[in-house]
Amino acid sequence: MTDPANGDEDYIYDEASGEWMPASEVAAAADDSSGQPEVRDAVGNVLADGDQVTLIKDLTVKGAGQTLKQGTLIKSIRLTGDAQEIDCKFPGIKGLVLRAEFVRKR
Repeated sequence: MTDPANGDEDYIYDEASGEWMPASEVAAAADDSSGQPEVRDAVGNVLADGDQVTLIKDLTVKGAGQTLKQGTLIKSIRLTGDAQEIDCKFPGIKGLVLRAEFVRKR
């Protein structure tokens, strides 16, 4: 939508906020994002690659025959691109993927 009489710029409808935004702001926001969704832990802290997290409840690991206890420290997580999953390394368990709702950033 453009109004050439006023010299206004193009506006784009943002479905997430329900507002019309100038195209320049939308383009700047797209440049700032890395393409990965923002992953938040159980209390709302933003997680990033390499962070350390602590489990907030006991979790039974399927296929490993182990239970990870509340308070277990997981070092050096990786974000998977999913908004709620993080990839972890833990001794004795290969390919451990945890949901962000069960961890707290340390």
